[in-house]
Amino acid sequence: MDDDAARRRLFAERDRVTKLVHEIREEIGADGEGSSELADYDQHPADSASQTFELERELGILEDLENELAELQAALERIDNGTYGIDEVTGEPIDPARLEALPTARRNVDTERRR
Repeated sequence: MDDDAARRRLFAERDRVTKLVHEIREEIGADGEGSSELADYDQHPADSASQTFELERELGILEDLENELAELQAALERIDNGTYGIDEVTGEPIDPARLEALPTARRNVDTERRR
């Protein structure tokens, strides 16, 4: 994959993930406490536990997406620096099939296995 194709793919993925992050942040609310139609009513403890579980799940997904955004940005920076597609440990080219499957890859599969 050439740098222009990789850049287009990374930008598209960054846009997709950014949209998901925005949607989750809206869903849980700016304060991280979530929104609920039943917020003003007494709730059964099981309802409260379910709500807490859902909020924690959403926060976990949000954290994963934010990490993915950081990796996408790092990959774009590697393109700008001329190091995209180069294994960060060995300095060898990363297999194009790996970059096709995982455009944010920093290392070859063999390097990952050794780690």
